[in-house]
Amino acid sequence: MAGSEQRVVAVILVGGPTKGTRFRPLSLNVPKPLFPIAGQPMVHHPISACRRIPNLVQIYLVGFYEEREFALYVSSISNELRLPVRYLREDKPRGSAGGLYSFRDYIMEDSPSHIVLLNCDVCSSFPLPDMLEAHKKYGGMGTLLVNKVSAESANQFGELVADPETNELLHYTEKPETFVSDLINCGVYIFTPNIFNAIEDVLQQKKDRANLRRISSFEALHSATKALPADYVRLDQDILSPLAGKKELYTYQTLDFWEQIKTPGMSLRCSGLYLSQFRHASPHLLASGDGKRSATIIGDVYIHPSAKVHPTAKIGPNVSISANARIGAGARLIHCIILDDVEIMENAVVIHSIVGWKSTIGKWSRVQGEGDHNAKLGITILGEAVDVEDEVVVVNSIVLPNKTLNVSVQEEIIL
Repeated sequence: MAGSEQRVVAVILVGGPTKGTRFRPLSLNVPKPLFPIAGQPMVHHPISACRRIPNLVQIYLVGFYEEREFALYVSSISNELRLPVRYLREDKPRGSAGGLYSFRDYIMEDSPSHIVLLNCDVCSSFPLPDMLEAHKKYGGMGTLLVNKVSAESANQFGELVADPETNELLHYTEKPETFVSDLINCGVYIFTPNIFNAIEDVLQQKKDRANLRRISSFEALHSATKALPADYVRLDQDILSPLAGKKELYTYQTLDFWEQIKTPGMSLRCSGLYLSQFRHASPHLLASGDGKRSATIIGDVYIHPSAKVHPTAKIGPNVSISANARIGAGARLIHCIILDDVEIMENAVVIHSIVGWKSTIGKWSRVQGEGDHNAKLGITILGEAVDVEDEVVVVNSIVLPNKTLNVSVQEEIIL
């Protein structure tokens, strides 16, 4: 194949402001995809992974956010990677496959041979080059990244059955009520442009069914409440399920880490996963590897170059400190994300917590969660500009922006 025929385009689905409510109060300030994890915006991790794909010519971010919310990031990441990154705003919900189809003219502009499709809220080592090689060998229309999970948690995802010899996808069902398999869909795909023909077929079938319903007005009345719009096509139920077992779709199993970032607690867990990946892939990003910090660093820690950390502070493991943060003498930070312009005063302790922009934690104060990343109050979250006064203890609580805490709290949501 000539190089020009091997072009690859990546599409990252970033969702929109109607979703991400589980990510509050942190998503009140920035779109969830731009929330920093391991010191980089959430969407930066899949973008960096796409950069490793040979012959990648363009990255599209597709979502419902206003373009202005992404303009600055898109322009800076395009310059940094020297690769065009473009934000495409959806005008209405069309489903994951319908949204992709509505931008087919943009996506096919460079006549790509392959389209990489990822969900932004996935945390993974994204083995995309190897997955692309496997996809070419399989010779099908699409390849899904899959992962083995516990039988108890499998029903939260799309469960699937694959041929153990050929890796062909034989059966696919989205969040089934009864257990099907401990192999799940990771929300990372590689398709040939034939995916657009498959979506077009589904759109045509929906149109035909809608026409039939119009003929039977009683049925139309009966089904109007539950029918999805005619141009709404879901990748999982409408494309993957019907094509399973037809030698069109294949699976590639990741043996590395994979998580979904649905809640702030999961963002803290995933920050740790990415920091440990930096150790091998980007050691220069870690404070322990930069040789400039006189503070005690334990394990994997990211500190923004503009942050000021007192030499007697003790930081880590799994700590990410953002721009212009100030960490005082004797402070102790473990398993936490410290956002821009935060001040942590002397001898304060922060464990299993996320401290929001411009917040202050007073002297000898303690902000702590128990570290259950899935529980609603499993970590402590301070929204923007929360002031925790001296000697106050905050445990397993969520504090909305612009609050002052002068008494200790435990397992509370402070509105």
